[in-house]
Amino acid sequence: MKILQSIILLLSILATWVIPVQALELSGDVSVEGRLFAKDELYNDQKRNNGSIAFEPEFYHEWSSSPGFSFTFVPFFRVDSSDSERTHVDIRELNFLMVGNPWELRVGIGKVFWGVTEFVHLVDIINQTDLVENIDGEDKLGQPMVHFSYFGDWGVVDFFLLPYFRERTYPGKEGRLRPPVKVDTDNAEYESGAEESHIDLALRYSQTYDWGDLGIYYFRGTSREPILIPSFKKPVLLPFYDQIDQVGLDLQLVFGNWLWKLESLYRDGTDDNFWAATGGFEYTFVSISDTMMDLGLITEYSYDDRDDDATTPFQNDLLFGLRLGLNDAASTELLAGISFDLDDSGSVLQIEASRRLTDNLKISLEAWSFFDLEESQTYLYSIRDDDFVRLQLFYYF
Repeated sequence: MKILQSIILLLSILATWVIPVQALELSGDVSVEGRLFAKDELYNDQKRNNGSIAFEPEFYHEWSSSPGFSFTFVPFFRVDSSDSERTHVDIRELNFLMVGNPWELRVGIGKVFWGVTEFVHLVDIINQTDLVENIDGEDKLGQPMVHFSYFGDWGVVDFFLLPYFRERTYPGKEGRLRPPVKVDTDNAEYESGAEESHIDLALRYSQTYDWGDLGIYYFRGTSREPILIPSFKKPVLLPFYDQIDQVGLDLQLVFGNWLWKLESLYRDGTDDNFWAATGGFEYTFVSISDTMMDLGLITEYSYDDRDDDATTPFQNDLLFGLRLGLNDAASTELLAGISFDLDDSGSVLQIEASRRLTDNLKISLEAWSFFDLEESQTYLYSIRDDDFVRLQLFYYF
């Protein structure tokens, strides 16, 4: 933790020294949120519902005297009414970017996303998941990094040096959507003796073609997916982070109204090796019924070679979804998906919808529901009574 604090302190001092306060461009959002659960809490100490307030400003400055040199700072704050672990602060970004020709260098804390599929993001590995924010795994913690990119007609090469590891966040004992036993994030265990100070490395090649997009990468370092181990001292689960070598592929093919997508990886870890893949297609009906609306139909399949030992609930699942875009002035959108476990009987329904109310206000609705889950579906079974609706109101400035 001392290394991360030192990085933040150094960058903050440097930013304060070189950037006049009045030169910073400010944008961002403030949001209020309510999560309503359909059923009573399953475990002791849990609260039925919760409300929260979040604040995510962005400070940006670009030096006119030095083209291609900029600074970005994006802190994140949330205060939750029920879960003390969900009340948290993070730095999503705090970095300097230098753009050359044909390269760029980013140093500090940043966010990087890799992947093309809709429901399961296998290959996204640089940033740690902020699981107290949402169970879909799409909210990420800021990652300390040195990120160098080189651009050519033949593609883009990205090199990452990651000097500090971020542990995954988990709901507290008062929170919903948690395992039956609390995850003790204060006593995480590591395979590496350097623990969170282990230096991770990643190298990626990507290219955009007329027919689609291709990305291939190699990662060596601390796994972002912890194995939860029961403690012998007290009734808690301890996260264990092993060392891995991982290669990944993301591929998207475009044929008219068709999008064909694939994400695949092979991992060499502490106990065993495995491969996993998720892929499928999306077909979009454009201007349906002579309106401005577009309707996309999505089908994906997700497989994990570890079967019941997988750290993801989607180890042999078929997923169907639809995406509706009204293409109106309010940017109204709807995404709905349902997954079916092909080994067991369980399924999960997810719905997301959003609409702009004014130039500065947006409302967002999210709903999850769990059906016919079996005890063998370890993680999903532990949240089987946590069907919920999440309503958010954003103010952008």
